[in-house]
Amino acid sequence: MMPDLNLQVFVISMQHSHERRSRAKAELAKTRLKWQFLDAIDGKKLVFPIPEYPIKKVKQMLGFELMPGEIGAFLSHKKAWQACVANHQTTLIFEDDFILMSSFEQTLEYLLTQFHDWSLLRLQALKDSPCEVIHHANDFVIARNKIDPLGCTAYLVKAGAAQQLIACAPQIFEPIDHYIEHQQLHGLEFLAVRPYPCDISQTPTTVDRPERKSIRGWKKWRRSIYRWLDRTFSKSPWFPR
Repeated sequence: MMPDLNLQVFVISMQHSHERRSRAKAELAKTRLKWQFLDAIDGKKLVFPIPEYPIKKVKQMLGFELMPGEIGAFLSHKKAWQACVANHQTTLIFEDDFILMSSFEQTLEYLLTQFHDWSLLRLQALKDSPCEVIHHANDFVIARNKIDPLGCTAYLVKAGAAQQLIACAPQIFEPIDHYIEHQQLHGLEFLAVRPYPCDISQTPTTVDRPERKSIRGWKKWRRSIYRWLDRTFSKSPWFPR
């Protein structure tokens, strides 16, 4: 029987996503974890303007607008962080398109009982990334990814880190998976378990996030100017060096 890990587990999911919820239930039925759904915020139902989303500045600093689904996803994860802080419990956060590897439960127990030198731990990624190993466990390592591997389908967060993520995100200005890797802004190191004990299913995402063209030419210069002004004159720049 799994020991008491003092862990809360949330699966962020739309209330109406019955098929996705059924698959998530089936995956977690393979474990001995206690968990619950956290109703996601549907970006398509948000009423603009949104106080947390300063659209003019976002366009200046990114060169494009965020999609409603990206805003909803950010607010949904923030909701999970708030529950992490309120209950002062280490929290495992899933999006509802995860697949658990056979090593998942054993890896989780090790991370919660034997290796404590972390505040945020990535358990899944969309892309491979070169990494620097900082700790060897039994059948996996803890590593620093050298580039952003993208994705927020599964990760662990401690209460102190959740509080820091909330404090540094009074405004939404980038997708959630970019923000959580934005160490220069929030000061938290998002370490990774390699190989990842979670994967992502091939279920189409509920976040409408089309492939974006690279910002080039005058638009890129203009974005660079806005970011320089923000770094130079803002007390809390969005993209600090």
